[in-house]
Amino acid sequence: MKKRLLIALAAVALAPASLAQAQEHSDAALAEQLANPVANLISVPLQWNYDCCIGPSDGARYTLNIQPVIPLSLTSDWNLIVRTILPVVDQNRTVPGGKAVWGAGDTTQSFFFSPKRPVRGWILAAGPAILWPTGSSGLSADKWGAGPTVLGLRQEHGFTYGVLANHIWSFADAGDAGARRSQVNQTFVQPFLTWTSPSSTTLGVNSEASYDWKADEWTIPVNFTATHLYKFGKQRVQLGGGLRVYAASNGGGPDWGLRFISTFLFPE
Repeated sequence: MKKRLLIALAAVALAPASLAQAQEHSDAALAEQLANPVANLISVPLQWNYDCCIGPSDGARYTLNIQPVIPLSLTSDWNLIVRTILPVVDQNRTVPGGKAVWGAGDTTQSFFFSPKRPVRGWILAAGPAILWPTGSSGLSADKWGAGPTVLGLRQEHGFTYGVLANHIWSFADAGDAGARRSQVNQTFVQPFLTWTSPSSTTLGVNSEASYDWKADEWTIPVNFTATHLYKFGKQRVQLGGGLRVYAASNGGGPDWGLRFISTFLFPE
């Protein structure tokens, strides 16, 4: 009887620690899922970027990227992941004599078809990317565009590494058909590497390189970030930020920048 009582007391004493460990493991797993752009997890990242020293007047640009990710189960073997990027931009003195401009930019929406199970350890996805001309005056290419997008990544021992890429060509004008607009012919390549700790802190580095085939110019920001997963009531939110430097930028582009991230998670 005494032995049973001691075992019961020990179980009660260890229960809070076990629950805490289980919670920590769950948060770490969610944080690692967020490192996967096509994870089966509804999330709404809000990414705020500040870019400095643009053009001869050292102008500035503030960009809020609203990036909801919605996975849809198609069959027992396939998911469709819809990733949307809607930028809201505020910029000033970015070109000589230019006025301050504020408003929405063009929306890029990707539709990834992805096997539910890794292929030889790799998580793969591919599909179309659409450029929607949602931008305000001065912030839009005024073009409809489309092209392919692909993704390949691996996750092991807390590390996530891979590359996401797309290419978009414009195929029609938006708005006034008589206006002359430059064609869109642009490649985007995003290699990334992150490490997620057991306590749900994630350290990451990525590049968001884009090449404008019409202008023959690269823009290559490199981002260094640190984030942590928090819980506010029942809502889990990943918060963090970091520094960005430009390995290359088109004529008069930014030199450096800052990034702050808040991602709202809606696990099933």
